[in-house]
Amino acid sequence: MTPALTSVEFLLADAPRRHAENSRLNGTEQVHQITLLSGENGWLVTGYEAARQALTDPRLHGRTGAVGDRRRLPEDVQLGMNSHMLNREPPDHTRLRRLISAAFTRRRLEQLRPRIQTITDRLLDAMAGRDQVDLIEALALPLPIRVLCELVGIPQRDTGAIHRWTETLTASALPLDQLDAAATEMLDYVRSLLADKRRAPGDDMLSALAVAGQDGDQLTGPELTSMVFLLLIAGHETTVNLIGNATLALLTHPAELARLRAHPELLPSAVEEVLRYESPVQAALRHSTQPVELAGVTIPAGSVVIVSLLAANRDPARFPGADRLELPRADNPHLAFGHGIHHCLGAPLARLDGAIAIGSLLGRFPRLELAAPAGALRWRVSLVMHGLAELPVRLG
Repeated sequence: MTPALTSVEFLLADAPRRHAENSRLNGTEQVHQITLLSGENGWLVTGYEAARQALTDPRLHGRTGAVGDRRRLPEDVQLGMNSHMLNREPPDHTRLRRLISAAFTRRRLEQLRPRIQTITDRLLDAMAGRDQVDLIEALALPLPIRVLCELVGIPQRDTGAIHRWTETLTASALPLDQLDAAATEMLDYVRSLLADKRRAPGDDMLSALAVAGQDGDQLTGPELTSMVFLLLIAGHETTVNLIGNATLALLTHPAELARLRAHPELLPSAVEEVLRYESPVQAALRHSTQPVELAGVTIPAGSVVIVSLLAANRDPARFPGADRLELPRADNPHLAFGHGIHHCLGAPLARLDGAIAIGSLLGRFPRLELAAPAGALRWRVSLVMHGLAELPVRLG
């Protein structure tokens, strides 16, 4: 059976259109042939079961470059950005993941909790006394990037540049020369920073990665810079979206917000439900090395495959009342952080950042409300990320 051809362009629209089109597609098939931005044909996976299979099938390899290779970067830059574990399979994937997993242990994250709370409180202090703020600029963006930079070992003075580069590199509708410039500038910065860490190692993740190899683990130059790219892009962009999306979801569902205020013990469950309901990452990109059958559809070898986490997490075949926000939802195996060996290693840190930010924000500002109609909010134009460009709120 050949599914009807559809265009990938709706993935670049705002959240309401994305959800509406995903709902329509899930009402027909789980896998759909699509036209990519490059004009090539590809495949979009929207159904939950097909998405789980796609995320674990060894014939579908990681592909974090732009769909259809729209970003034809110089080979040196491509290698320096894309030689990380999301684009590798075992045994290389296992080796690369092991090198970084020690930074995200439960013990390490619990040690970070007081520092995350302190940073959050200071950001909320800076907001106090103002009538209206952009919550992305005031909280959702600075919190995760400051936490990550402290963990990784990046000077705080460079956080602004880091965000500008990562925001550009995850966009999907910018001129190629802007993408090339951001990639080249960020790669030059990462190489310079790693050279500094080798000369004077500190007690941080980058120093440990920069000198890795003394215990038998080997990192090539491109693997090392790509690991840093992955940490910086995936490590903070997803959490920015989590905090912003969660706040919007709660403010547009007053009954659920009142439930959370009355029962703060629901906060962990609320974070999981928001991750399902408004996933911070829209899609995972794959490339088929062999023919693959998903939900009765045969995907040829050499195909670009977009696995829609956003659509899978609202598949009514898996989640009853999928379009409803239900904070106490117990059966919630969402795919917001992926699935299988490429499941997001930083997910526990994102959850911790998100829970502290949301809980503290609601506690500090009990009259918090939107300062603009939800339908008028701007969403980022990105095939991969799913988050707000701004979130104006009144603090009361």
